[in-house]
Amino acid sequence: MQLPLLLFLSAVLLSSCVHDYGDLLNSGGAPGKVITAASILDLQSDELKNLPAAKRQPTIAVYENSFKDFTGQRDSNSKFALFSTATTQAPEALVIRALKHAANGKFFKVVERVGLDSLTKERQIIRSTRENFDEDQQLKPLLFAGLLLQGGIISYETNEKSGGLGARYFGISSSKQYREDTVTISLRLVSVSTGEILTEVLVSKSILSVSVSHDIFRFFEVGTRLFEFEGGTAQNESGVIALQKAIETGVLKLINIGIERGYWQYEETN
Repeated sequence: MQLPLLLFLSAVLLSSCVHDYGDLLNSGGAPGKVITAASILDLQSDELKNLPAAKRQPTIAVYENSFKDFTGQRDSNSKFALFSTATTQAPEALVIRALKHAANGKFFKVVERVGLDSLTKERQIIRSTRENFDEDQQLKPLLFAGLLLQGGIISYETNEKSGGLGARYFGISSSKQYREDTVTISLRLVSVSTGEILTEVLVSKSILSVSVSHDIFRFFEVGTRLFEFEGGTAQNESGVIALQKAIETGVLKLINIGIERGYWQYEETN
């Protein structure tokens, strides 16, 4: 095999790597699995967003550290230790977002509790200022929550599934590998008036990683010269977006269970 032909094959494989990178967004690499391009700015669940409005919106609160990471899982790396955590350390923000945007904001009344200290301090400043200037206007009382949402990330399993496929012929090879991690969350709905756990759900979501590589390895002139080419792409599904999807699925399940048990009702539409 001549050097010009190898250079041509290298260019073809390089272009294939670039093409494969785009294909990873659609094919996923693992049977039945798809890595999708997504933005954390949007809700991942159309079903949650398009729910009917609640007939009477329940008031719900999520306190700081009432939904947190219980796994202690660190980012995986085969070469050295990492101190970064595998999941976000502010998961309550994703929970609040899912609650706030359920039925396009028409299902729950979500009250601020994560920044409650700052909120009460600011209200004290307003109250003190009004008293000093003899203003009669009173601050409206804070809404109290009838429900608390609690839970956390209870499991993060790395390398739960892995596999791949490859072939080599006369020093030319191509391979594709995938790995699947799984994150599991727990959500429970608690009545403030009685302390009863009204319902709870567990949700798991897979996180897929896929890599594609190509290489050429060939000796020339009785082993005195070596031509070698390597190329590849890899993509990891966002762990935060996977967590967001799991939380949204959990909130949707809580809403549906609440409907079945009569905790709330959908608004009647004409």
